[in-house]
Amino acid sequence: MRLLNPAARIIDAATGAVVTDLVRPEIFDGVPPGVVFLRMPTTVDSVAAYVTAFELGRPVALLDPGLADETLLEFIDRFEPAAVLGPLPDEPAKGYAALNQAWVRETGPDTAPHPDLAVLLATSGSTGDPKLVRLSRRALLANAESIVEALGITGADVAISALPFYYSYGMSVLNTHLVAGAALVVEDGGLLGRGFWPAIDRYRVSSLALVPSQYDMLVRLRFDSAAHPALRTLTQAGGRLRPELVREFHDRMTAVDGRLFVMYGQTEAAPRLTTLPADRLGEKPGSVGPAVPGGRLSIRLGDGTETTEPNLVGEVLYRGPNVMLGYAETAADLARGDDHGGLLVTGDLGHLDADGYLYLDGRLKRFGKVFGVRLNLDDIERLLPVPAAAVAGDDRVIVFANCTNPVELGHKLAEHLKLHWSGFEVRPVEGLPLLPNGKIDYRALEAMR
Repeated sequence: MRLLNPAARIIDAATGAVVTDLVRPEIFDGVPPGVVFLRMPTTVDSVAAYVTAFELGRPVALLDPGLADETLLEFIDRFEPAAVLGPLPDEPAKGYAALNQAWVRETGPDTAPHPDLAVLLATSGSTGDPKLVRLSRRALLANAESIVEALGITGADVAISALPFYYSYGMSVLNTHLVAGAALVVEDGGLLGRGFWPAIDRYRVSSLALVPSQYDMLVRLRFDSAAHPALRTLTQAGGRLRPELVREFHDRMTAVDGRLFVMYGQTEAAPRLTTLPADRLGEKPGSVGPAVPGGRLSIRLGDGTETTEPNLVGEVLYRGPNVMLGYAETAADLARGDDHGGLLVTGDLGHLDADGYLYLDGRLKRFGKVFGVRLNLDDIERLLPVPAAAVAGDDRVIVFANCTNPVELGHKLAEHLKLHWSGFEVRPVEGLPLLPNGKIDYRALEAMR
């Protein structure tokens, strides 16, 4: 199966052009074999470069165009791409020559990429450890097909680029609409941009994919689902959406015969793992749904046993054709094959109900200790009535929160957890630092401890 359905079309919001000629082999004229780095702004040309690489069987790493120059150079040094495309600094990296608005490697890499390798994505946006997730063509297409089935995407659907394409969720929205022969509007202003909402109405956008921080934006924007008659599907992934917002947006969409889908994913699964059917959201509050078609969930308990029995909390395991080949930290890793055999150990705690629906209970590594008591930092965030993020300190928990009375908030948290207030420090912030994918940048917060 190909990524590009002949009926798929990309709409340039800036010009109104409907683009179907997305395979452009000339993009890679003069580029030697090997992995290509694509700094991917939200443009039609970037989509064409990605689709061309995929259809020609060229492995491509999708990178944030806002990467700092030193970070880009570190990635290049580690992974030795055959070429780097997209917005580039004036001076090529060492060992590269400028050619047609690209940097081309002057000598071949020591190892060739594995033939199954199709896409590489960074695990932590534009910051953090430069580790790449290796995804195969099979994994990407399997996940796209699963989501097309789970959401009922057809050729009549129109999505819009509310998320960057180098982020796995944004890439997934692009992939699913290409596979389904649907349309995707490319608009680079985002929810707060002047042209975004006019584009939704002008091109009759039918679905909108957002992360939790963007749902907070919708609340501030006083989003009215009835004001956009064609927009009848909202999807949410990229982190936990507060339960009150799940209920609110479910009610808003139901009132106009629309749908809200809550999903759970990881880049390592290309990227979506579960989808909660919109018509079951009301009876399954807090769930992220069953595994996507073709996938299977189980729970690994503390003693190492694996189970699908209901209500037993442990580490979430997922099996399916969309699981990554593995990670890459150097160019040599790009030649590796499948390290995981279709098994993803998610690092998340969760439990299943009797219907196989998954409920998440936190991250294994997201814990702190206060006076020797082990606390789930995700649970602490859920307890707070305001947008907040918790990180572990030295025998205390530090909470960054958008609040006016941090002392009172800290005392209330300590009272609820039945621990002394001195184990909690609440620091007021106007806004939480976010990664380009909209998730909280915990690394930046930990640096502020």
